[in-house]
Amino acid sequence: MAPLPHTRRTLLGGSLAVPLGLVLSTAYAGPALAAASARSAAFVRSGRPAALWGTQSGEITAHSATVWTRSDRPARMHVETSPSESFRYGVRRHEGPFLGPATDHTGTATLRDLPPGRQIHYRVVLTDPDDPRRSGEPVRGTFRTTPVSRRHDVRFLWSGDLAGQGWGINPELGGYRVFDEMRLRDPDFFLFSGDTIYADGPLQASVALPDGRIWHNVTTEEKAKVAETLAEFRGNFRYNLLDRNLRDFYAQVPVLAQWDDHEVRNNWYPGQLIDDPRYTVKDVDTLAARARQAFGEYFPVTDLRGGRAEGRMYRVQRHGPLLDVFVLDMRTHRDANSPGRQAEDPIGILGPEQLAWLKRELSRSRATWKVIAADMPLGIVVPDGATNFEAVAQGDPGVPLGRELQIAELLRHIKHRNITGTVWLTADVHYTAANHYAPERAAFGDFAPFWEFVSGPVGAGAFPAGRLDATFGPRTAFVESAKVANMSPAENPPYYGEVDIAGDSGELTVRLRRQGGGVLFTKTLRPGRVGQP
Repeated sequence: MAPLPHTRRTLLGGSLAVPLGLVLSTAYAGPALAAASARSAAFVRSGRPAALWGTQSGEITAHSATVWTRSDRPARMHVETSPSESFRYGVRRHEGPFLGPATDHTGTATLRDLPPGRQIHYRVVLTDPDDPRRSGEPVRGTFRTTPVSRRHDVRFLWSGDLAGQGWGINPELGGYRVFDEMRLRDPDFFLFSGDTIYADGPLQASVALPDGRIWHNVTTEEKAKVAETLAEFRGNFRYNLLDRNLRDFYAQVPVLAQWDDHEVRNNWYPGQLIDDPRYTVKDVDTLAARARQAFGEYFPVTDLRGGRAEGRMYRVQRHGPLLDVFVLDMRTHRDANSPGRQAEDPIGILGPEQLAWLKRELSRSRATWKVIAADMPLGIVVPDGATNFEAVAQGDPGVPLGRELQIAELLRHIKHRNITGTVWLTADVHYTAANHYAPERAAFGDFAPFWEFVSGPVGAGAFPAGRLDATFGPRTAFVESAKVANMSPAENPPYYGEVDIAGDSGELTVRLRRQGGGVLFTKTLRPGRVGQP
């Protein structure tokens, strides 16, 4: 799918503001960012509300979308939409909520009655709640509503793991430049595959690299320690939005976000008691509730707004006739990490309710392709300490045990219900790979062959490849990883994946990419076929 020539890129240049006092360096900011900062400073001094953290869109359907923003003070949110980038005609006004301290001055507005398969331009306007005539500078964005016919191509990107292992926003390297590169790919949306923040990863102002260079991080008060309070979790999400590349990316590309462990702390599971002197809060469930609230406040996920306990992190995003994306939550409903050798495991990594939901929704789906967005891989062994395991695989190549039992049940269901077009996408392990699973190589053989594609990190430490567990018969078709543990993004540039679905043939093409390095691996799958090697 060829990038659109003008509709997005010309819109966003110089349109986003930065928080006052956080222009990071002349080399990083450039004239456009300096000018935007000056305009924002003027609005701050004038007492008008300012959307300094940009805007996001998400939950895109054929006729609706959710738009997010954050104000620097109490404000009323409004969104104007138009089919015209210049807003010269067809302007509609959508009323949004009051943005106050209860949600850290964040909020979302639902846009309805939109035309399908069209480019929608929008601008967020914040007004003084006591004087609607006093408004801040509009912040602009754009998105495409989902198509209703199969003629439209689909493109989306995925990756995970941002600001981890001590590597944050480095002004001397241009910040998170990979997001600018991804923006130019003009995708329909971005699947953010977990570890969207590192709440357990404090940042130092400078870190020495092995070759003698110094990595310089932008630092904030909330990133000086592990996150425990709601304010500290919120500050971790705000930290990433200090980066201009990320804000421009979000203003142009809708985000479909899921979480994994580092939104709370490394390798957490429900009921865990923390044995770590850095934490004064020892109950991980308390931390998870605060992290969940902050996640719902800082992404356009309406079901999680306000920290609602009934809101589900797992969900399905439908993108026209060609694609359904099933976003899993492999963290909230899991059992405790263990050696994973038990012969019965009714909770597993998904929990019984989520497993039943996934089986039901996969059976109902009529999309050509059913992407299962898993925040953790299936066949890659991910240890948690010396004897426990963090993901599904536990290193025993035999019949399914532990969490593998639940995955075996799911794979059996997919085969016996003749559900075609399933593809697994994941991140978490900090390298990129393409793994093919086949029953003839497996200890458990009652499933149809499938592919699992791995990407990330998008901005964190890179690690060597992990070993595979043979229970489901995986074979690596491609892998690229760091030579040693925790290589910085300066030494091992970020990875991201790209999926293109052709409207005419329905073929799905996966490309594994890295920042500045082009395509590393390509695989094209044909619709309706099973066991494509």
